[in-house]
Formats: sequence, C-alpha cells, structure tokens
Amino acid sequence: MTGGGDADRNAPLLAGGRKVYHERCPGCRQQRKVQANDRLPYLGFLYTWIACLCAALPIQSLFPYLYFMIRDLKVAKEEQDIGFYAGFVGATYFLGRTISAVPWGIFADKYGRKPCIVISILSVIVFNTLFGLSTTYWMAIVTRGLLGLLCGILGPIKAYASEVCRKEHQALGISLVTSSRAIALVVGPAIGGFLSQPAKKYPNLFSEESVFGRFPYFLPCFVISVLAAGACVACIWLPETLHMHHDDKEVIDALEAQDATSDLGETTKESGSGRMGHTKSLLKNWQLMSAITLYCVFSLHDTAYLEIFSLWAVSSRKYRGLSFTSQDVGIVLAISGFGVLVYQLAIYPLLAKYVGPIKPFRYAAVLSILLLSTYPFMANLYGLELKVLINIASLLKNMFAATITIACNILQNTAVTQEQRGVANGISVTLMSIFKAVAPAAAGILFSWAQKHITGLFLPGEQILFLMLNMVSVIGFILTFKPFFALPDMR
Repeated sequence: MTGGGDADRNAPLLAGGRKVYHERCPGCRQQRKVQANDRLPYLGFLYTWIACLCAALPIQSLFPYLYFMIRDLKVAKEEQDIGFYAGFVGATYFLGRTISAVPWGIFADKYGRKPCIVISILSVIVFNTLFGLSTTYWMAIVTRGLLGLLCGILGPIKAYASEVCRKEHQALGISLVTSSRAIALVVGPAIGGFLSQPAKKYPNLFSEESVFGRFPYFLPCFVISVLAAGACVACIWLPETLHMHHDDKEVIDALEAQDATSDLGETTKESGSGRMGHTKSLLKNWQLMSAITLYCVFSLHDTAYLEIFSLWAVSSRKYRGLSFTSQDVGIVLAISGFGVLVYQLAIYPLLAKYVGPIKPFRYAAVLSILLLSTYPFMANLYGLELKVLINIASLLKNMFAATITIACNILQNTAVTQEQRGVANGISVTLMSIFKAVAPAAAGILFSWAQKHITGLFLPGEQILFLMLNMVSVIGFILTFKPFFALPDMR
C-alpha cells in the first residue's frame, strides 16, 4: 500500500482489503462519517479553530500589562527590578508546558483528543481567571505555571485537525491551527492593552470600588475566560477521533503493524532513508535536528524579544524606555499581528513558491539584526514620529520572525517522511518549549540589568540589551550554513 495515509492505517480492522468499523468506537464512527462525505467539515474546523484561539489568547494578552502588574504587586524594591520579576511570570507558563507536553500527548493517544481539549480549555477558564485575581507575586507565578501545565492542547489539536477531515483537507485543517495563533497575535494584545486597568481608562464605566477597580488586570483575563467557557460548551458537539476498540486488539495491532511495515518498506525503497521510523533514528537525522535547532534558537529570540519589547516600551524615559501605556503597547502589537496575518496568507506563500524557504529565511535573519540595532535610538523620538516608526519597526520585525518560523516548520516536515512527522513535531515542540521557558526569564534578568547600567559601560545599557538579543540571531544565522545545517533538496 503506497500513500494509504494515516487515516487508512488508523482504521480499526482490515480484512481482505475492506475496513471493518466498530459501532461502539467513536473514532470509527467519525472516520466513517468523514469518508462518506467529501465536503469540508466546517463545524469540526470551527470548533478546532475556536479551541486553539482560546488556548493562545492567554499568552498574547499578557505582555501589554505585565510591567504594570508586577509594579502594582509591589514585589520589586526598585523600578529597575520590575523586568527581573516579570521575566519569571512569562517563563512559568512555558516551563509548565515543557513538563507536560509529552504526558499530554500520551494522554491524548490513550484516552482521546476530546478529553485533552476539554481539560485544556477548562484550565484556561479556571487558572486564567485566578491569574487576573492575583494579589501576590507568588499567586501570579503559581496560577500561570498551572495554566501552562494543564493546557496541553498544542500537540493533540494538530492531530485532531488532521483526523476530523479527509486526507485532501488535512493541510487546511493544520493551517487553521496556525491561523488561530495569528489571530491571537491581533486579538490578544488588544484585549490586554485596552481592558487592563479599566477603572483608570474608563472611569465612567468602572469605579475604583468595583471588582475591576480592585483587581485592575482581571477584566482582560475574565473576557478570555468567558470566550473559553463558550468554547467549552461548543466541545459538547466536538466528535472524538481516536479509535478505541478493546476487542480484537491483537488482530488489529498485528494488521496495523503489517500495514505500517509495508508502507515503511516502500518508503525506504523510494527515499533510501533506512529505518527512520523510530525516535532514535529521528534523533540521528541531522537534516531534521539541524532544522529543529534553528527553530529552537529563533524561538528563544522571538520570545525574548516580545518580553523585552513589552517591558522596554512601557518603562520610564529616564531608563531609556518609551513611556508607553499598556494601551499603546496593545495597539502596536495588534497592528503588527494583523500585518503578519496578511503577510502569512497573501505574501509568504508566493515568496516560498518562487524563491523557496531558505533564502527568505537568511535575508529575514540579517534584516532583523539590522532593524533591532535601531531600536535603542528610538528613545530619542517623541509623539507621532515615534508611534509611526515603532509601529513600522514592530511590523517588519514580526514579519521577519514569521518568515523564519514558517521556514523552520517547512524544513522540519521535508526532513522526514509523512509517517514520521507526528513524532518529529513532538520532539520539536518539546525542545522549543524548553527554549521558550528560558527566554522570558533570561530576558527579564537582562532587561533589569540594562536599566541599572544606563551609563558607565562601553555602551549604554539599552544598546547592550538589544546587542545581546541580536547575538542570538547571529548564532541562528550562522547555523543556516554548512556544516551546521543540512540543506534539503529544494529551491
């Protein structure tokens, strides 16, 4: 069998070339429904998109108001220490996700995709709400960490998006997961920037004595939790896609193993890649591991940049910041998020088609380095000139980051066969989460240090801050060349 696909191999039983469905198995019922209908599963895609959006919003909505939240929690003895403590709040989410990524994948493979999705959304409702009600720094740390630990939707939702539809629609299903995160880049900062501190921004609507006045960062969290509650209700109609048949298990396993072996054998003959189906073999696949390494390095850079930018933009002019409000930061991030969404949908596909992913990747890395070098000098600007230039710079920076991230995903997927992509992406997500957990904490520490060393060194502190950020990009750029990077056979 060549190109039978995952859907066929996941069928419960193959007898004489004919699939045998189990009536009590939710996966069988869903697969039979999918195979009987060649139309797009609009509802299934809609539920997938909403669930993924609700999981992404708590990440993106935090940055516009994080600086002010840490300041109001009064944990920092000096204003320059705010960045230090803010970094650990950002890091705890990714640390929790790193710890739980593999267990959630195992859980989803054993008990189903739907329970994993529902529990993840419930964790957003509970712990995102509690985070908004935080009265101490440690309450913020714990609730944020538990949110990352229990929101295990990242891996299983990709599998679900490909299983809820026919094979010819799987690419669209996966792209919905990506697009939901792009939408979160627009909606999240807008929610965080406009809805935090509502009693100060909208005194006619919210009084200082109201719950939103006493907990100034509760409203953005509450709005996201309400959206998540709606998504949780929608999960009632979410079909399960995992096959669960307990009878004939040995026969099923034997037939599936035989089928998988046949497919792998034919794939091996075509590609000459040997026994690459095992995780150990994947770890020895240098083309894959070099692509994952690049992904991790630039994930570290992008997460650190977002943390540093959100802290630098709102910090005082006396520390070479921009003195923006949370609303100003929300607007900048939302505009750049919208621009990146348009770029991903309309421009990058044409760029990749005619040039390939590698050249734009390298150009984006170089241009990103040059662009970031100008950031410290923007503190000399004021008014409309500053806002126009910082919006343009933020938009370009995020477009360069999107170019690099998409290219890394393409390079990872072209480095392995279709049957190995699930495991390969699992390795990638786990390693990437480790780097993303380190990035906010390291960025916060570095930002705090830079504010304490504005003068007295060979360069001003804010220039050293962005120089260190650029060094990560330089390392990533170097890693795109031989012998570090194994080039795939593509334009």
